[in-house]
Amino acid sequence: MKKRRILLKVGSNTLTKETDNISRGKIEDLASQIAQLKDTCEFVIVSSGAIAVAKQFVKLESKQKDVFVKQALASIGQPHLIRIYQEIFREYGLLTSQCLLSYSDFEKKESRTNIVNTINVLVNNNYIPIINENDTVATDEIKFGDNDKLGALTASLLEADLFIIATNTNGIYTKESIENGTPKTIELVEDFEALQSEVVNSKSTHGSGGMQSKIEAATVAKNANIETWIVNGLEDNFILNAFEDKVPFTKIK
Repeated sequence: MKKRRILLKVGSNTLTKETDNISRGKIEDLASQIAQLKDTCEFVIVSSGAIAVAKQFVKLESKQKDVFVKQALASIGQPHLIRIYQEIFREYGLLTSQCLLSYSDFEKKESRTNIVNTINVLVNNNYIPIINENDTVATDEIKFGDNDKLGALTASLLEADLFIIATNTNGIYTKESIENGTPKTIELVEDFEALQSEVVNSKSTHGSGGMQSKIEAATVAKNANIETWIVNGLEDNFILNAFEDKVPFTKIK
């Protein structure tokens, strides 16, 4: 039986559970769900959080521009982030690996082929690639929005069956319901044009994303015929619950 290939994008807000620290409990929640699904699904994870990890135990002094401080923090935080994933996933019998990509990798045919071949070898040997942007050399993440676009490009390149964006809302809410203060989830999107008019632009606290970047990411996935789910990653068992339709979330077909 061919497994469903799932590209899971987890933002900083989900990983910190909207606090200032990376939540080991959230990474356990991811591991436990992936372990339960491993017979039917194979996962590739695009994970933010390197800067958030570094901020936990270091304060950099610098007169340099903010972007250089962020890149330096990413460089300090990335190995710690991967170590936390490795330790926790190992407890659930899962193996992980790190892949750092930059946007320019998607522009060159040769590097695109390399990414696909390497990740396929990892996945076929039961390793879960944990992908982040190569922040120390890139300035894009700060422009592109919390890895949403990186997730979508990777999903397209790897021909994923499903692209899940874990965020801090129950999917996309209708504009009217946000204005009324009673957020109501748009559960199914078939008309993409209509969706644009519903988006209220707000950035997440740690992330650089916000709903607009998620919709742009979903557009990239849709062009590759990949369905996108925008799910509330703050909830426990959010992937399993979405599969069983137990929670409100947005499906973009």
